[in-house]
Amino acid sequence: MLLTGIARLGRDCELRYLPDGTPVANLALAYNYGAKDAAGKRAAQWVDGAIFGKRAEALKPYLLKGTAVGVTLSDPHIETFTRKDGTRGEKLVARVIDLEFAGGNATAPASSAPAPATPPAASPAAGGISFVDDFSDVPF
Repeated sequence: MLLTGIARLGRDCELRYLPDGTPVANLALAYNYGAKDAAGKRAAQWVDGAIFGKRAEALKPYLLKGTAVGVTLSDPHIETFTRKDGTRGEKLVARVIDLEFAGGNATAPASSAPAPATPPAASPAAGGISFVDDFSDVPF
């Protein structure tokens, strides 16, 4: 089963490594649903998501608390666990198979690496087509 929706990250991404060295990024995803209550807040369903492999390492600097992401989850299921006080709990977990930034807080920390160069536009006179457009006059 696949689930798709927009969620916000409840905390910064946590990166860890499996014994075989595979990177895993753990995400706390909050999905709002239902009508707002008297205080103007909506209920949230929390899902523990995981991204595996090189994508986990590459996305870690961008997966910050409060960031809105469009997520496709695979194999959502409920896991039971035992808390430190001995009581049992349940949580909804899934594997993240697709992730897109939907706005809000998707900024990486400052880097010392130079920004990538913009590819040069092809010259229409040379028969090429320019795919680099100037959108500075768009009102939104």
